Amino acid sequence: MSKTKKKKKHRLFWHFFRIQLVLLVLVLTAAAYYFYGGYGKQVEELKQEAVRLVRQSDVDTFKANQTSIVYASDGSVISTLKGEKDSYYVSIEEMPVDAVTAIVSIEDKKFFRHHGIDYRALLRAVKAMVQNGEVKQGGSTITMQLARNIFLSQEKTWQRKVEEMYIATELENKYSKDQILEFYLNNIYFGNGYYGIQSAARGYFDRDVESLSLSQIAFLCAIPNNPTLYDPVTNKDNTVSRRDRILKNMLDDGKISQMDYAQAVAEQIILNRPQALAKNDYVETYTYYCATRALMEQQGFVFHEDFKTDEEQQAYEDTYNALYSECQKKLYTGGYRIYTSIDLSLQDELQQSVNDTLSGYTGVNDEGVYELQASAVCIDNDNGYVRAVVGGRSQEFPGYTLNRAYQSFRQPGSAIKPLTVYTPSFEQNYTPDTIVVDEPIEDGPRNANGTYLGEITVRTAVEKSVNTIAWKLYDQLTPDKGLSYLKAMNFSRISPSDYRLATALGGFTNGVSALEMASGFATIENDGYYRTPTCIVKIEDGNGTVLYNSGQNPVLIYKKNAARMMTDVLKGVITNGTGKGLDLGDMPCAGKTGTTNDQKDGWFVGYTRYYTTSVWVGYDMPKKLQGLMGNTYPGKIWQSFMSKAHEGLEPLEFLPYARISDDLLQQQESGSGQPEDNPAEETPEEETPVGEIPDEETSVEETSVDAEN
Repeated sequence: MSKTKKKKKHRLFWHFFRIQLVLLVLVLTAAAYYFYGGYGKQVEELKQEAVRLVRQSDVDTFKANQTSIVYASDGSVISTLKGEKDSYYVSIEEMPVDAVTAIVSIEDKKFFRHHGIDYRALLRAVKAMVQNGEVKQGGSTITMQLARNIFLSQEKTWQRKVEEMYIATELENKYSKDQILEFYLNNIYFGNGYYGIQSAARGYFDRDVESLSLSQIAFLCAIPNNPTLYDPVTNKDNTVSRRDRILKNMLDDGKISQMDYAQAVAEQIILNRPQALAKNDYVETYTYYCATRALMEQQGFVFHEDFKTDEEQQAYEDTYNALYSECQKKLYTGGYRIYTSIDLSLQDELQQSVNDTLSGYTGVNDEGVYELQASAVCIDNDNGYVRAVVGGRSQEFPGYTLNRAYQSFRQPGSAIKPLTVYTPSFEQNYTPDTIVVDEPIEDGPRNANGTYLGEITVRTAVEKSVNTIAWKLYDQLTPDKGLSYLKAMNFSRISPSDYRLATALGGFTNGVSALEMASGFATIENDGYYRTPTCIVKIEDGNGTVLYNSGQNPVLIYKKNAARMMTDVLKGVITNGTGKGLDLGDMPCAGKTGTTNDQKDGWFVGYTRYYTTSVWVGYDMPKKLQGLMGNTYPGKIWQSFMSKAHEGLEPLEFLPYARISDDLLQQQESGSGQPEDNPAEETPEEETPVGEIPDEETSVEETSVDAEN
């Protein structure tokens, strides 16, 4: 052997020796810290607790379930939420081999070789955490996941992780691998209230799991990793992509043939959700959404929609999705009593108004769903709670669960103007009687009728939905300031590209929901105070202990006088403007129409002292509908419903706004410009609205998107 090789070998030996020495020191240090830091006793207690839990368990432990109940405002039961594990429990002998193979291939390849803990996977997860500063990989085996789901909470603490590992080891000592797989496949969550693979098979395909194809089984096994991200109803493409990954794993592991793989990947997944199991009409869907978020709030989660960077937004969404999935699971197994503000009589009336108004349109898409759709939300102005929510037309269609009222976002057209342009402008020294000039604007919008009125009041501009005036005022206000009001009211789909003048006329990147529009107009009616829209009044556990009480906390968005001016002007929309003919008889009401380019979206949002209701009409895949305007189908739905909702109620006038002084009015009419001080005679103690931000110069893309005028 050459001297060079000997030296190299000598260096490698001492390098290896030094590494081992460092590791030994680290181990000894950790051991000392463990025992003398008091953690030894704590870990020993966790071990003893794990032994006790598993020792006391039996097969029935893995079939337990508690039912939650949802109540309407009158105390009647809206629905019960339960996983139905007992009814759909499937033994390992009845379980398709492909189901076992698929879940093992994607969740725990070494399941049949480890004793509850995959130490290498844990080390990889720790290494990834050190490198990324956060958990990016999981180290949990199937047995550890079972331990967490049955015996522990989902909180991320070292104590829970240690106990989870001890429980997993004890489970492996007491139960066979086949039993653990059986428990696991009957307890994991498959989204939308389905616990266990048999419940999911019936819920998504209306078939027993033993009758499913390989592709369908792999599709179901894609869900539990993240039931929100891989929700087959709302994120089907994600579920299919993960299905393909599972099938590739099965192919690589030699569990299926190349032909089986090719056929399974090519198979189109078509959901067939039985109505009896779906339990997802529009009230229930929205109720479960609100209740899940209430449980998140109860755990201290803070909701927000404003992010400085894409990375910040992604981190928020990851945390949100994980906690949402956890709380949604609890909703179906926690034995809660959920009290809502839903008025089932108003709900029936709103649904009927939608159905009757659009009954002449019977065209359906490839899935058999009506092409022409609508959404509507009614909010109680006394307290800010949602009283009725309609996410589409009624249809005998198994399990179709898209709730457009809060899940669909569409262009609002002129309906957005009161929220982003006019009420903010009333805070900036404009009044309903301020004179403005309707005239062509270079590189700006045109009025839909092609005519210009010259000098008119702001009141007339709103009543006739004049585009040029909204554009000018928004330009003075700046999109930054106008959109800040929407952000303050939790409009969730505001994009960086929306900071342009086109949003004055409703030209948004993503759009708004009927729920958001209802809450925005309810804010105007409520003297500028915003209340987060929800239908959850309180949540109790099975013993009657209150876990969550919404107790609405109003936030000031608009100055009181500006909001009252806006209401007074919006009354004229119904008596003299684009909403003429949509009045409610003796009941004073205010509202705004909205229609987008090519008549793809129609809106009417209006209110009385009692209720605020927003209505959207259009196609799920946007296209023109001849005759669609804010005052046609949406307006008719609104008028029909609100007339029924107000039967027997005493007419209530809106509160008046404080008038501007004659001297200031003469200054404005003479063209001497806007006075520096706010002319509205507001009380000195009135707060500064949340939506108000400093003026900034903003470069915008100037395109017209409103089609009303």
